[in-house]
Amino acid sequence: MNGKELFGIIKKKGSFLCIGLDTDIDKIPSHLLEFDDPIFEFNKQIIDATHDLAVAYKPNIAFYEVMGSKGWISLQKTVEHIRKTTKDILIIADAKRGDIGNTSAMYAKTFFETFDFDAVTLAPYMGLDTVSPFLKYDDKWSVVLALTSNNSANDFQYLTDKDDGKTLYETVLRKAQEWGSTDQIMFVVGATKAKSLQSVRDIAPNSFLLVPGVGAQGGSLEEVAKYGMNDHCGLLVNSSRGIIYASNNETFAQEARKNANQLQKEMESYLKNARLI
Repeated sequence: MNGKELFGIIKKKGSFLCIGLDTDIDKIPSHLLEFDDPIFEFNKQIIDATHDLAVAYKPNIAFYEVMGSKGWISLQKTVEHIRKTTKDILIIADAKRGDIGNTSAMYAKTFFETFDFDAVTLAPYMGLDTVSPFLKYDDKWSVVLALTSNNSANDFQYLTDKDDGKTLYETVLRKAQEWGSTDQIMFVVGATKAKSLQSVRDIAPNSFLLVPGVGAQGGSLEEVAKYGMNDHCGLLVNSSRGIIYASNNETFAQEARKNANQLQKEMESYLKNARLI
């Protein structure tokens, strides 16, 4: 899926919502524990209830690999179910891999071939060597961490080069755009850093941004849209806990839909205000 196709889905659905499938066995409704694969059953019901409202799903790999082989099977089944349910979805592996050489090549093969993800999050600390194996795949995205929403992002990301005055996150944005096109490279920018989106857009005006932190982490969708939207939307705004854990009873999927629908309607209004739909 390239950027033009992704923007087409955004316009079609009036949404730039990404739903994070951070599925924790200790948080899902207890009645699901009766199923052979409760993690998959939870994901399946969330997907069935929300796929028309979202343009992307983002399984957080940590929540699956913690369960060993069972978790990887649940993840595989989840991706396959999304593929069977709809073609209008980008599937992002939130893996934050960051190695080099054959190891990085195996990570790329894992997520783009074995599991058929469309995109994977990457930590760029080791430079182009980390990202280049992922760029060899057509119509796949490398989602590079640029400016994250956690408190200790300040430890490194705002460090300033004494020679040129640029922060580390600004350097990452500039350098990563040299590695691939806007159909290959996205950036992670946290919603709690919404006002910094202005500087991000100055540096990367045409790139898609994956923006986590709306909802439970306190990020403002209004500010993200105000500072981050470009002429093809250019945003995938993620909500995880605020949607998938809207309820812990047997109507959890319907409650998840309500919360997803609320975000989608707000997103639709911003798209209309920007005359993108």
